[in-house]
Amino acid sequence: MIWQALRLSLLVVGIATIVISVAGTAFGFLLAKRNFRGKDLLDAVLTLPMVLPPTVTGYYLILLLGKRGLLGEPLYALTGWTVVFTWIAAVIASTVIALPLMIKSARAAIESVDVEYEIASCLMGKSEFETFLRITLPLASRGILAGIVLSFARAFGEFGATMMLAGNIPGRTQTMPLAVYDAVVSGEDEQAKWLALILTGISVTVVYLTNRLSRPRKKH
Repeated sequence: MIWQALRLSLLVVGIATIVISVAGTAFGFLLAKRNFRGKDLLDAVLTLPMVLPPTVTGYYLILLLGKRGLLGEPLYALTGWTVVFTWIAAVIASTVIALPLMIKSARAAIESVDVEYEIASCLMGKSEFETFLRITLPLASRGILAGIVLSFARAFGEFGATMMLAGNIPGRTQTMPLAVYDAVVSGEDEQAKWLALILTGISVTVVYLTNRLSRPRKKH
């Protein structure tokens, strides 16, 4: 059960982290470099999963993706398939919950880049996209990497929204945090202990890596 839950968690979190890295960096750039009507509202909406109880976020995901949900109902009518109670639901829940951390980290990192370097790149005839890839992204890379690591950790420890949307089905949707809960409720103390130790070890490693990545480079 332990390794089964660990394998599923790594699959779920691996896919979620890839999505979070791309989407979080894109939203971070948008919020850092663009001024538009509704910017503060968009920022607030994207931040909501970080401040709402995960079960509430999970409830909103059910309203959106459930069989009778805004998107889930037409999907079910068209295909006969629903995302609820599948491992894909666990990916979605982890992604939604962890995405705000990535957006905040990416935005802060991008805003910290000296705009003069970007202006110089544009004056040399580089497009905005080329400037982002060659100037902004490398200079903001440490903050972005720290955001990715933190988002990975948050997704790995996600419980509430996953329970709501994906359920707690061993071998199908039961991730490590859900397995800990299941072991405690079932009175399997030894299994709960090992699951908790594995999660703790991963969390300590993530915090250590984040601290290393966030540390300013030493100037020689």
